[in-house]
Parts: sequence; structure tokens; C-alpha cells
Amino acid sequence: MTSFKNTYLKNIALIGNSLPRRCGIATFTTDLQQAISTSPAGVKTAIVAMTDHGHAYDYPASVWLQIPDESLEDYIRAAEALNAGRFDVVCLQHEFGIFGGEAGSHILALLSRLEMPIVTTLHTVLAQPSPAQRRVLAQIVDTSAKVVVMAEKGRALLREVYGIPAEKIEVIPHGIPDIAFCEPDLAKTKLGFEGRSVILTFGLLSPNKGIEVMIDAMPLILKSQPDAVYVVLGATHPNLVRNEGEAYRERLIARALDLSIEKHVVFLDQFVDQATLLDFISMCDVYATPYLNEAQMTSGTLAYSFGLGKAVVSTPYWHARELLADGRGILVPFSDAETIGTEIATLLTDNARRKAMRVRAYASSRSMTWQRTAERYISLFDDAAPRRSRPNAVLSGGNASVHKLPAAPEPELAYLLSMCDDTGLFQHAVHSVPDRSHGYCVDDNARALLLAVTLNSSGEKLLPEPLTTRFASFVQHAWNPDKKHFRNFMSFDRRWLEDKGSEDSHGRTLWALGECARSDANASRRSWAAALFAEALPTVEMFRSPRAWAFSLIGLDGYCAAKGEDLVAKRMRRLLADRLVDILARVETEDWVWFEEGLSYDNARLPQALILTGLASETSAYVVAGMRTLRWLITKQTAPAGHFRPIGTDGFSDIRKPPQEFDQQPLEATATISACLAAWRADQSMEWKNEATAAFAWFLGGNDLALTLVDTDTGSCRDGLHRLRVNENRGGESVVSYLLGLIETRRFARISDQPAKLAPLRALRA
Repeated sequence: MTSFKNTYLKNIALIGNSLPRRCGIATFTTDLQQAISTSPAGVKTAIVAMTDHGHAYDYPASVWLQIPDESLEDYIRAAEALNAGRFDVVCLQHEFGIFGGEAGSHILALLSRLEMPIVTTLHTVLAQPSPAQRRVLAQIVDTSAKVVVMAEKGRALLREVYGIPAEKIEVIPHGIPDIAFCEPDLAKTKLGFEGRSVILTFGLLSPNKGIEVMIDAMPLILKSQPDAVYVVLGATHPNLVRNEGEAYRERLIARALDLSIEKHVVFLDQFVDQATLLDFISMCDVYATPYLNEAQMTSGTLAYSFGLGKAVVSTPYWHARELLADGRGILVPFSDAETIGTEIATLLTDNARRKAMRVRAYASSRSMTWQRTAERYISLFDDAAPRRSRPNAVLSGGNASVHKLPAAPEPELAYLLSMCDDTGLFQHAVHSVPDRSHGYCVDDNARALLLAVTLNSSGEKLLPEPLTTRFASFVQHAWNPDKKHFRNFMSFDRRWLEDKGSEDSHGRTLWALGECARSDANASRRSWAAALFAEALPTVEMFRSPRAWAFSLIGLDGYCAAKGEDLVAKRMRRLLADRLVDILARVETEDWVWFEEGLSYDNARLPQALILTGLASETSAYVVAGMRTLRWLITKQTAPAGHFRPIGTDGFSDIRKPPQEFDQQPLEATATISACLAAWRADQSMEWKNEATAAFAWFLGGNDLALTLVDTDTGSCRDGLHRLRVNENRGGESVVSYLLGLIETRRFARISDQPAKLAPLRALRA
């Protein structure tokens, strides 16, 4: 495995609660410490544990020091020990209630004496702090080089309520274990819930969790799902036990008895280890977080359940609103037993909907794994620390050494073939081994069909004919004529996990079909592609995704070249291009020349779509808009040293902000190469060849870490570039993206020295 050995950061200290103390902060601190210490960066870690009054814990070796929370002298001694220990960065886990003094002010005595940078994670950001809470938090922020929150709402509150500058705030989601997507049956059997529909809530028991609301909802759920059981896993919060014993738990048990549902509500008074907890989450069909108010910035229980691909029903507290948006879960009103009961009952009886929700949640949570979380924290520590040392990148200029990159190699198809079976192309791989647990998707198989067609039209070595047919067959099977949509996700056992996929997957499939209709080697398959394209095209008119419009326009470029007599297609092409131009006019400013308020994935496809459409329809307004936005995008994708730097996934949600550097993905390099080829066809400027060459060089080491992402002998491509290393997994999207980029780069090299045959831009019709 290729990994980057960090050249400066050696020792990191984390201050917070630590297991075996029973609380969410303790679990988080321990998990973060373990993730950082096992990362490829080679950083050593130590925990400074806060110990609450009157308690003693059998701390593990990772706890280097402990501080009795009410002893001000021990805070000062801890600061002296940290300075003597020559730690590079201290990472404070802050929550009101875990430090001594008014509003936790004792921690200031420690922080003010530290000689190294401090990065503070704020687990709670109060919208209405008391004067003491505001004063303490302000001083913590003043002494911190950076502050971390786990949700965008936290960033907003820090800006609006506390006046903290944006550049000091980072959003890093709560980490999650990296567990394979799985069905609940095995875990149900293991835990004694076989044959039951399981609803789960876990975490320390306290009145703000809203457990009574779920108990009140159970009679409604049982009407449609008589085998349902609600499992409440967790010990009572230690502070609650200290004040009133187990009275709250006893009230909940009495409530279930009053409703005669005691056989359907199971209380497990346990604080379980992570392995056991993951078994419990794995077994549930629905996870519920019925918290009673919105002021919940972070929920580790929500993050863990979401990350294991569970269907989540939750009240709309701040963290849930962000995590469960866009169909990734269901939000219900606070304290509304009827609505939460109705929604859970519907999910339990609708397997297809529940499965689709699970797949969406799991797919969107992959950036939240503890490994990825640790990488982001290490990068943040590196930014905060003095005397930083970064690896030499492959540069196109400046004082750093320049590595000579090899020319575009011959395309090798061995790895692509290994990623396919008799169904199609697998979505993911573990290193270079196909991962069957994630099955297939139409996105990747449509891309693979596009690759087959591109190989044919470019004169390169061809894919085996049976394999091209297999990709086409997958696309055909994905079409749902009842819904007039393509399905996207398919499990390994060939079951569709949804009735229809996303707008973007529909548009991307049209793109492949359009190119197939124009350029496939097989005449019969060209006819098939054109017919299916025409059937699926009208659905696009209702779409709202600019990328779906762009993908469809690129597909229309191929389809209209093959079926120029189709007036419906020509009307749709004009409609979609006008939509892109319209949103550009509404969003564009002098310093933001783009279609949307932020940059995300496959960005260059939007300018490419307008350029191709403008050239084909002889409409200069489309070409001019495409060229202008592409030039602006390239400025955002060029590192200060001059090499190509794709828009990082960490910044996909940022609004009108400079792009984040990481994570970088092959998709972006390939899209830029294609867009530059389209732009060159419009004005034959050598700038486009230079930019395309820089984008392709990213695959071969022309990137921030000077690390190659491809194995040119087999044609495999790693999934991306993290802050400190490459992602060694090599999934379907990555290998197809690399091969498409390679073929277009080789095509570019052949044609860019030839006289242009296309109409020059100035001759196009306005």
C-alpha cells in the first residue's frame, strides 16, 4: 500500500472524556484517538482524560494523564506536562458540563498556558448561551488555531451568535465505523430477535431523548406490523442516576404497561462495547431518534446508525435535518407520536422504500468513516502547526523540482475485465478485489457502455463483444417503463433496490445511449440505443438537476447526429441548453462565473454540454457561455504551483467559497479532459491542449502528493487522492474514468496538430 509518512506531526494530545467513562464524549474521544493513531501518517497520540468528581476509572494505556474536573491545580499541572511532553498539537473536545468551574471555566487555566497550537472540537454550540457560557466559549475560541463543528448549523451559529470568522471554522462530520452494508437477519438471530420487526433507539437514557413518544407510537405501529418490537438500548445517564436513581426508566416501563405493549418494548440497561453495539444496530429495521427539541448539534447514535445504512426516522433536530435531507431518512414533528408511528409503520411494510433509503444513507456516509475523519483532523493539525513540511508535488513551474511525466500509455483493459461478471461492472473494490457486497449500478454500467463505444470510435483496442452487450443489457434491464425512469442500484443477487434512480443517473444513461446510437460498432445495437434514448428522453423535461441536463445534452449530441430528423430531440436540446444559460445568467457575478452557488462533482460536464450543443446547433451564445465558464472553472482547478487540482469533495456543500483541496477523484480529471477537447474544437487554441494534458497528468503523479493513481500495466485506477495518501481501493467508476480520460488524451494528441474542420466560433449563428 502506498502511504504518506507525515514529516512534521509526531505527537498529538486529545483532551476530553475517555472510555471506560460512560458518555458520548468519551466514546468520541477514544474513537478519534484510535483512528488517528492507526492512520498511515504515523502520528502518536495520547489522551488527557477528564475524571468527574467522586469517580475512578480503569483507563487504558492510551490515557496518558487524567484531570479531576474540580481541581484547578490539576489543570495547571496538566498544561505543564503537555508542554514538557513536546506535543505538536492539542485537540480539545469541548462540551459544557465536563470541565470544572462556572460554565467549565477551569479548562481556560490549561489552555492559556499551552505552548503549542490548539484545535477545539465543539460538540455543542448553544444558540442562547448564558453570559458565562458565552464568555468561556469566546476565550476557548481565542486560544484555538481552529475550531471544529460537526454540522453546518454549528458553523452558522458560530458566525451569527458568537461572531467567529469563517476561516477559523471547519466542519468535520461525526466519525462512523467502516462496516459493510448488510441485512439485519443474521444479527437478529444472534441477539434473539429472529422473526421480529425491530425498531431501535440506543444511547444513555435521559428525558430529552423522547423515548416516551416512541412508546406512545407503538400501538399504531402494531396495528400494521404485529411482530414489531421497540428495543431501547442503554444505561441511564450517570447524572440522572445520581439525582433520581432509575425513576425515569421505571416511568417508561410503567407507560408501556399502561398501554398493554410491554411485550413489544424491551429495555436493555447496558453500556455495551462497540462490537456489541454494531450488532444491535445491524439487527434493526428502523432506527428512531425522537429527541424533544431542535438544539441537538451532534448525535453520535444518529451518525452510527446512518453510517450502517439504517432507515432512520427522527425528529428534526439540527443534526438530523442535515444528515437525513434529500430522502436519506424521514423527519417527523417533535412530540408527535401519531406521525412517528405512521411513518415507521409505513417503512416496516414497504420493503422497497426502506431498502432504497438504506442504500442512499449508506452511500452518502462513506466520507464519514473514522479513517476519513482522522485524515481530515490530521490535515487540520498540520495546517495549525508551525514549521510544516509537505511532500513535493509534481509542479509545472516555480522553484520545486519538476518530475518528468511519461506520455499517455497504451490503454490496458485487464483490470476492467476483472471487475466484471455475467451481470455487469461491479461498483466497488477492496483494493483491487471486486466487492460483491455493494452490487452494481446503472451509473457505472452506462459509463462502461460509453467506454466501449469510445474505444470503437477512437480506433483503440476494443472490448470483447459479449462484454459490450452485457453493459447494454444492464442498461436495458435498468429501464422501468412504468415509472419512465432508469433504476440505478442493483444488489449482487440481481434485485433492484429502487423503482427509479436519481435524475443524474438517468441523464448519464442517456449520454451513453446517445453515443451508442452514433458510434457503436454494431448496427443493431445502434438502433436499440436510439429507440431506448427516444423513449427515455421526455422524462428529462421535468428534471431540476443541472448535471442531469448537461449529461442529457451530451447524449443528445450523439443522438441528434444519428437521428437528425427527430424534432422532439432538437426541441429538448434547445430547452435544456436554454435552462443552463438561464441559471448561469441568474447566478453569475464578476467573480463567480458559474451555474450554481457552489462547485461539486463532474463540474466540467456543464461547460462541455453547452459547447457541444452550440457547435452542433450553430448557436454562438451556448459556445461563448461554455467557454467562459470552463476558463473560470480551470482557474479554480489549478494549484498555485500550476498543476491540476480537482475540486475536492470536502467542499461540495460550500457556497461561493474557494474549493477544498481534498478528496480528489478521477471523475473530475476525466470531465476536464473532455471539456477541453470540446473547447479546442471550437477555437483550436493550444491552451485547451495544455489544460487537458495537465488534467491527465494528475493520474500519473502530476498532483499535490506526487503520487500516481494508476497501474499502467493493468489499467487499474485508485479511487482518489486523500490529504496524505492515495485511496487504494479501485472501483468501477475510477477505472472507467481513467480509461476514458486516457483515450480522449490520446485522441487529443492525434487531432490537435491537424487543421480544424469545424466551423470557427465567429461563424456560428447567434
